[in-house]
Amino acid sequence: MKGIDFPIFKTKMENEREFDLSDPKERLEYFEFKAGKDIEDINEFLEKNTFVVYLLGKKSAGKGTYSKMVADAIGKEKVEHFSIGDMIRDIDKELKDKEKRAELVKFLENNYRGWIEVDEIIARLEGRSTESLLPTPLILTLVKREIAKRGRKVLFIDGFPRNMDQISYSLFFRDLIGYREDVDIFALIDVPETIIDERIKYRKICPECNTSRNLKLLPSSKVEYDKDKEEFHLLCDNPDCEEIRMVRKEGDEKGIDPIRERLAMDEQLIEHAFKLHGIPKVLIRNAIPVDKADEYVANYEITPEYKYEIADDGEVEIKEVPWIIKDDKGVESYSLLAPPAVVSFLAQLADILRNS
Repeated sequence: MKGIDFPIFKTKMENEREFDLSDPKERLEYFEFKAGKDIEDINEFLEKNTFVVYLLGKKSAGKGTYSKMVADAIGKEKVEHFSIGDMIRDIDKELKDKEKRAELVKFLENNYRGWIEVDEIIARLEGRSTESLLPTPLILTLVKREIAKRGRKVLFIDGFPRNMDQISYSLFFRDLIGYREDVDIFALIDVPETIIDERIKYRKICPECNTSRNLKLLPSSKVEYDKDKEEFHLLCDNPDCEEIRMVRKEGDEKGIDPIRERLAMDEQLIEHAFKLHGIPKVLIRNAIPVDKADEYVANYEITPEYKYEIADDGEVEIKEVPWIIKDDKGVESYSLLAPPAVVSFLAQLADILRNS
């Protein structure tokens, strides 16, 4: 990110050992090995308290992935992650159900405070486009409803604040929604746009189960070669599927071009949040300069690029090579896998909670 210098966090240790970070069991062992004391202190804090984290990052920055892995490390039963976008999509479904629609209307009549009548709110919800932003007082009311369903847990909130107006609301978010006197934290995520671009361009989706993979960065375990088109294709390896060929979502070939305006707004929000006083911040860095990587991270913590070749026996061979990109400042860098970024997340989070 051009406007902020995110610090480089060192995860490499003197007694370093290698873990398979794609394996859930080994990933938990990795978190214990790298961040055991931090996890212990976070859990000690959670014996009597909870906290709220606002995840701020560009689209496709991995907000959901990071929060899920933090939850895995400290205990899934203690954490709730919810996306404002997912919440609104669920409400779209509720509006099509007569009984649930009536419950939603009643909740808004009893809880919403703002300039728009409830009938108009419902009309806006039904007629909105995916690009239109709903009024902030309405979002706060709906989040209050969502939180009431989840009980007393740590909250990772993805998608709020979404614009400059909502930054000021977020400073008083816990008071506005009547949600305890929790420690509240901004988690700011820095992912170079070149990484986001290739995550989108090479993304593949199973048309049956919607499992997502990436031809270049996260292949499935099964790959086939189409001789006629001279193309390699991923096959879904979800046990519930039948090795269906994974496909590109319409528009993914354009990469970040259609969302450049959204990315620019996201960056502006992150830089604005960074300047705020009075609220602690966690800074999560996804990329590391090539010339510093050996000092700060182990090789297995770096995102590889996958290339494909046809072996003499006709089978597809998958090879890993270093994936070098240029960050937003033009520096040659490696992308980090999610777990080392989460180790820095846990360390900073623990430090904030120790001093709260």
